[in-house]
Amino acid sequence: MSEHHHVHTNNKKVLALSVILIGGFMIIECIGGFLTGSLALLSDSVHMLSDTVSLLVALLAFIFAEKKANTDKTYGYKRFEILAALFNGVTLIIISVFIIIEAIKRFFYPPEIMSLEMFWISVIGLVINVIVAMLMFKGGDTKHNINMKGAFLHVIGDLLGSIGAIIAALLIFAFNVVIADTIASLIVALLILRSGWSITQTSINILMEGTPKEVDVEAVFETILTYEEIKSVHDCHVWSITSGVNALSCHATVSQDLSTSEGEALLNDIESSLKALHIHHMTIQLETINHQHDDNFLCTHIH
Repeated sequence: MSEHHHVHTNNKKVLALSVILIGGFMIIECIGGFLTGSLALLSDSVHMLSDTVSLLVALLAFIFAEKKANTDKTYGYKRFEILAALFNGVTLIIISVFIIIEAIKRFFYPPEIMSLEMFWISVIGLVINVIVAMLMFKGGDTKHNINMKGAFLHVIGDLLGSIGAIIAALLIFAFNVVIADTIASLIVALLILRSGWSITQTSINILMEGTPKEVDVEAVFETILTYEEIKSVHDCHVWSITSGVNALSCHATVSQDLSTSEGEALLNDIESSLKALHIHHMTIQLETINHQHDDNFLCTHIH
């Protein structure tokens, strides 16, 4: 539990510093985009604006998620992280669509672009994004925490945007290929769209209490049924409370009445086995074959 708190503290520190760096440069890049006429810079500055908001939302989600559970919120406030991740995913999709529409317009009406200024602003943006990405990757839980992953993908999108703008600026400066700015914007937009869609899908799956990707439900059933006292499993549900916290509830039919100590020992053994299958919180009801239950899909599909 202390390790989980330590990870959350690191995530908060990294996000707070990232908001300052990204937000500060966003203002510079936005001004530079207007002055140079570069869509690549303008689109990236809009993306950085959304990043600043999204990183702030992610930071607030971590703060709220640490509130203790109570009688009104028996699972606590951990789902705030998922709501923040969903917000990040949707904003990524909206931004990518906006950039694609603007890029298509510029195919027909290419503007005049100040390539040298565009180049230097993009280089500074790349440096800022690399610093923030490294801070997140090394100091934050970008692998397991979907809220942190969503924020990290925003920054990676910015980083790619800066690289695209640099390449476009060089092509315009050397060969006067003005369309390079538009092409760079389209490529970055498609990458952002892909990331946004992935984060949105995962967030919705958690909010819909779908089975976590890392949990093999069949392996869970097989593990429980390896104990000779267990004859069948039904009413089984597996879901995520938040990133990295998977829960399970099920009914397990035993062959005979067990004493309290025997039942507790059996449950302890099952719980230890299931932890290796990425199940962190378990509620298992032991019952005899005489116990009545509903005749529905959830009850009858595994026996």
